[in-house]
Amino acid sequence: MNTEANKTNPIFEGVEIGIGTWAWGERLFWGYGRDYFDSDLAESFRFCLDKGVVFYDTAEAYGQGRSERILGENVEASGAEVRIATKFLTFPWRLTRGSFINALRGSLKRLRRNKVELYQIHMPMPPVRIQAWMQAMAEAHHKGLIEAVGVSNFNREQMQQAADALARYGIRLASNQMEYHLLERTIEKNGMLRQCEEMGIALIAYSPLAKGILSGKYTPENPVRGFRERQYNQRYLEKIQPLIKELSKIGMELDGKTPTQVAINWAMCKGTIPIPGVKNLAQSRENLGAMGWRLSDLQVATLDELSDRYS
Repeated sequence: MNTEANKTNPIFEGVEIGIGTWAWGERLFWGYGRDYFDSDLAESFRFCLDKGVVFYDTAEAYGQGRSERILGENVEASGAEVRIATKFLTFPWRLTRGSFINALRGSLKRLRRNKVELYQIHMPMPPVRIQAWMQAMAEAHHKGLIEAVGVSNFNREQMQQAADALARYGIRLASNQMEYHLLERTIEKNGMLRQCEEMGIALIAYSPLAKGILSGKYTPENPVRGFRERQYNQRYLEKIQPLIKELSKIGMELDGKTPTQVAINWAMCKGTIPIPGVKNLAQSRENLGAMGWRLSDLQVATLDELSDRYS
């Protein structure tokens, strides 16, 4: 299904793609300080700005706050007007609206900003009810600390609860951030993508490259290592090779687009806002090569059919 996202909130106006900053400062999972450094991230950020990317997603949990600090430092140094999304993690010991506001102010301090364009609940987690967190969001919105409210990893029922709760305060739910790529199409198959479109909620697609697996870099002969190996082991990589080969084939038909670019563009064609991560200039160049063009309906359908075997 080739649809356009119903991006009614101004923060998504003109946004074709965003940048995810999970890896910025994340040592254990991504190797920050070993495989890439602050200078790589700064160079990458400047390149993304030059290419017109204005939407950047982070979270207080990424690198234990380092992602927000690095992003904030780079934005301040650039003087550019960008739109930042960050997230509040509902730890079990965070039980009050006071803890919510304290966390938000901590994020703003690290980001070096007076307000954030999009504030999201990172994931639904008991014991605090969704309605209570939405009330805290409304208070922060009315105080001018956030411009828009989003959620992340909320299922359809939870998303509806959040939207209904916000409506009582005259606020629309702006977005839901979910994992979505050719190897994970649950939100498309269970109706959430359609629900977002009908409700005017932007679907922000995180991990649009399946943590790099769809880039074609990893094969049974060159498997992924570390934490990702648990999910995408050698046997799984062998299984998905027909899909990787089709990404390459379609890319060649499109003047040499890479599997990475085709995979990201597929997510865009589905009406989502993909936020691929970048760690260096080379990744930034490749990922942003997904902008400014679209797969044909036939190419999307071909990838859909192949990915149905794995998603």
